[in-house]
Amino acid sequence: MGKIKVTQVKSQINRTLVQKRTLEALGLTKIGKVVEHDATPSIIGMVNKVQHLISVEEIK
Repeated sequence: MGKIKVTQVKSQINRTLVQKRTLEALGLTKIGKVVEHDATPSIIGMVNKVQHLISVEEIK
């Protein structure tokens, strides 16, 4: 499994509670915050739920 770098690019204001909790579970709290995760199926699923609020890069 590879690693991914996730960056929050949009605010969580006026988003559903599920989307806010998903960002929190990913470790994203502010715009511009960057976190690294293993590309597991559960992380990929969370990323897909909030893909309009984040940007994702694969780390080699």
